[in-house]
Amino acid sequence: MTPLDSPASSASPAAGLLTLNDRVAELIRQKIMKGEFSPGQRLSEAALAESLEISRNTLREVFRTLTKEGLLKHAPNRGVFVAVPSIASIIDIYRVRRLIECQALAQAYPRHPAKKHMREAVETALKCRDAGDWLGVGTANMEFHKGIVELADSERLNVLFAHVLVELRLAFGLLKDPEFLHAPYVDMNTKLLELIEAGKFAEGSAALNEYLIHSERIVLAVYARQMPDGGFDN
Repeated sequence: MTPLDSPASSASPAAGLLTLNDRVAELIRQKIMKGEFSPGQRLSEAALAESLEISRNTLREVFRTLTKEGLLKHAPNRGVFVAVPSIASIIDIYRVRRLIECQALAQAYPRHPAKKHMREAVETALKCRDAGDWLGVGTANMEFHKGIVELADSERLNVLFAHVLVELRLAFGLLKDPEFLHAPYVDMNTKLLELIEAGKFAEGSAALNEYLIHSERIVLAVYARQMPDGGFDN
């Protein structure tokens, strides 16, 4: 059984309908999302094709797809690298997050099943915090925010937001202190969930807006200190 034939590799119940290229692309997105691939990291075509048990031609097609999405960068004569987001892209990511998440929460259905997703994400984050697994805390935080967007009942928004979160994880990956980055939001997510479970959606939406403004300021401040020349080189 290859990694891509494994049930664990399926991104959704419909994963069986996806092409091989689609499944490989999604697998690489998930590795970025979980912090397994870091921004600026060179991806070895030979090693990755071997580990995924796919041809290098297939992998090259996937690389082209993910490069178009802005997740990878091809450097002539040097290879393929995980992309490094710019400050402008981070600002845009947070603008999109406020537009999508706050609206989804403000108009949520009181008994929406996405609340269970958010509760599971908070409980996972608490366990990861206790274990000192700060990358795990970051992944659980992403799941929490995916749950918020699920409140909108829009598959298009779910797909769009999943791509936004992969880009956001790249930005987080450049900040070398994951505990500093993620620790405050475990309790903030818990408090936000309490508002959501109490049906206080308008109050929750306002709190989430302030939360995202705070998060953006922290990320940009730390990010800027690491970019004295205005950028990174792969």
